Amino acid sequence: MSDLNPNPPDGELINRLQATDLDALGILFERYRARVYRTALAIVRDSAVAEDILQDCFLKVYANAGRIDTERPLAPWLYRVTVNLSYTWLSRGKNRRTSLDNVIDRLVSPMKQAPDQLTEQTELRQNVRKAIGDLNIDQRVVVVLYYLNGLGLQEIAEILDLPVGTVKSRLYYARENLRGTLGQNMIWLPEVAHGYL
Repeated sequence: MSDLNPNPPDGELINRLQATDLDALGILFERYRARVYRTALAIVRDSAVAEDILQDCFLKVYANAGRIDTERPLAPWLYRVTVNLSYTWLSRGKNRRTSLDNVIDRLVSPMKQAPDQLTEQTELRQNVRKAIGDLNIDQRVVVVLYYLNGLGLQEIAEILDLPVGTVKSRLYYARENLRGTLGQNMIWLPEVAHGYL
């Protein structure tokens, strides 16, 4: 074989995976694991479950490699699988013991601040954590995909297999709920999400 591309596109890796090249799966895993894990964690709020979902997601990549369209980006497919696995876990009524602590710690970038500012930032984390955790699952998923993963409305609609209007509606009501809970702290949400990415 001629020299391999050091940073092959997703489609090439899927083609290699279809030919049972497990190194290609490893490259895809390294490329997307952080995004898949963060998305699962923000939805299920349990780090052990998010880790399981991450593993299951890439098992599905392996099992479905022959059906993945190599002409399209892989990320939306992975988000869809991650959201579906998260919904499945939540619908089974598993123990949801872990809060959004890990997510919020990543959301709010550490800043060099005076002690009173650090106390204020800790309070903000707690408020954001509780507000996101209190959203219903449909609104939480849209917030996670929109703010935490930076996806557009059309992309979210495709991932969730919903009309764009439904996604807009869920995002609108999620914002209203967050605004009602967070008040002035609502302005921090995009910055908080940016720190998370």
